Amino acid sequence: MDPLSFAKFPFLRDAVEYVKDQGVTLEDLLTHQAYQLARARGKARVIDALEHGVIQLRPMATEGDRLEEILSYPVARIFVSGVNERFLTKRYALAEAVTMYERLEREELDVVEEVAYQLDVAASRHDESLRMHFSDYLRYTSRLRSKDWKLVNTEVKGGYVSLPQLRFARVLQQALQDKLESELPLPVDEAILQPLQSDIRELKERTAIMREQYKAEDFGAVSVDNFPPCMKHFIGMAQAGENLPHSARFALVSFLHHIGLSSDEILNLFAVSPDFDASKTRYQIDHITGESSGVEYTPPECTTMKSYGNCVEPDSLCNNPKTKVKHPLTYYRIKNRPMKAPKGGPSSRSSVPSGQR
Repeated sequence: MDPLSFAKFPFLRDAVEYVKDQGVTLEDLLTHQAYQLARARGKARVIDALEHGVIQLRPMATEGDRLEEILSYPVARIFVSGVNERFLTKRYALAEAVTMYERLEREELDVVEEVAYQLDVAASRHDESLRMHFSDYLRYTSRLRSKDWKLVNTEVKGGYVSLPQLRFARVLQQALQDKLESELPLPVDEAILQPLQSDIRELKERTAIMREQYKAEDFGAVSVDNFPPCMKHFIGMAQAGENLPHSARFALVSFLHHIGLSSDEILNLFAVSPDFDASKTRYQIDHITGESSGVEYTPPECTTMKSYGNCVEPDSLCNNPKTKVKHPLTYYRIKNRPMKAPKGGPSSRSSVPSGQR
């Protein structure tokens, strides 16, 4: 592959070797005036991921442009590691993966195959499509919610799954996202972070602002602070752009519906998911809430949540034998009970949606 390909896909192992061949040291990259633009591009890369969910395209007409783009990638990883916030890490990993997917849409199959190889995905050409070993296919599609991704709905020959280019690239998107999430944050020490401190402080502030914007605190009268830990966790996943397992999505939608959220508010929650499809999501929500199915589903009980691995970080209320919390809605109602007022004084209520008092 050539330098332009490395600039498009800077996460490739061959891109790392290319940088080494250019004689660029880590110290030079972080401090030398010659690489100031690469550092600025690395910072912009993180901001793009945080605020836009995709890495914006930059001109790469010259050799210098391409090297700058390649070098911006390790700088961006250092910035993300310096901030060390889970929200930013996940946003960054998703944005890099989505960017790769969009670029692979327009590449020759040979390039797509090479990217797969360097992501350790067992792939090969087959006529005008690409094949992936079924074990890799299962590994990277397990969190894709559409039934179309189920192995039983694909053709498997000799242990390989044949896919058209776009679907193959979508699986690689998940592979890169998983790879970056497993690698970040990097174990960076103070000597590495010191030259970037002012930029890291700015990125921390931007991350805090974005995290606040993504919090589900604008759900009218609904108090997110009173959600059970499992539902807080699912909301965090959804708003960080992660695909929820079907069982978790069902539990969250039915929970939010029963505490008073409208279908539009629930739909907006999933709008940042990487595979967001408004019509399909609306159909699923309307089915769960009874708008289209005629059956208004309730969230699963805690025992069912546990059996699906959806009971996340239970707190003291979950585990309190006196309260006997057996259902996410029970948890929420207990949390929203009126506070006992002092004798002779008015009572104090938490903010609760209509129908939940």
